[in-house]
Amino acid sequence: MTVTKETILKQIGQETGLNRFEAKRILDRLLTLIYDRLIDGEDVLISGFGKFKVLQKNSRLGRNPHTMEEIRLQARRVVTFHASENLRQKTNYSAEYLRQAAEAEAAFKLISERPGGHDEPAN
Repeated sequence: MTVTKETILKQIGQETGLNRFEAKRILDRLLTLIYDRLIDGEDVLISGFGKFKVLQKNSRLGRNPHTMEEIRLQARRVVTFHASENLRQKTNYSAEYLRQAAEAEAAFKLISERPGGHDEPAN
């Protein structure tokens, strides 16, 4: 599921008591600050979350995958995001936890469906 700006605004309002207009004004200002810094070529570090970096890509030869024709790709700037160690750990922990929970649920289901499993009445 993708979290939208509207979803974020609703959650900010619920958790802070701000009305939608106030929450939108604050979120828009934060995004504008990040946007402006990136346009100026500055990196943006949000501790505990990650770092947005502006990288300069040089002009290079590329290939059109449909026609296989060589083309010259223009020099350009790109924005990358590198998650903080804290965010990576929590994301991986969550994924690992969900995987383990799914495996445990599947194992329980297998055990409960076989004869003598949890579905059978005790004698």
